[in-house]
Amino acid sequence: MPQFILIGLCEPPGPEDQAAFEEWFVDQHIEDTAKCPNFVNGRVFKLSGPHLDGETVSGYLSLYEVEAPSYEEAERVLNEWQADPDAWEGRRRHMETGARLGGIPLKVNGSGWYELMKSFPGPKAGA
Repeated sequence: MPQFILIGLCEPPGPEDQAAFEEWFVDQHIEDTAKCPNFVNGRVFKLSGPHLDGETVSGYLSLYEVEAPSYEEAERVLNEWQADPDAWEGRRRHMETGARLGGIPLKVNGSGWYELMKSFPGPKAGA
């Protein structure tokens, strides 16, 4: 089965939205999305610093590991999953949080599906 990574380059729309972003996105949305069929894992990372002279385009990176026949199929299943208010026991809470906050406290700077080409274990793998 092909393996994909779905990435999201996200951050709060502004400094005043930090607490709402952490509650909705960090504490709920990552788990909610990771519960989707075909999804193996969901993680979120906070930017710690730049690398070399590269531009840092987002304060947060979400990574979802997915196994699916194609990214199109994974996207279809994800869209159906997210549209279902009863997909899992935490979905209603997640939707209620968004409503209570007056919308989704999220600025998306980029996202996309990436198919695994090769993987090489490092010295810490399996340690």
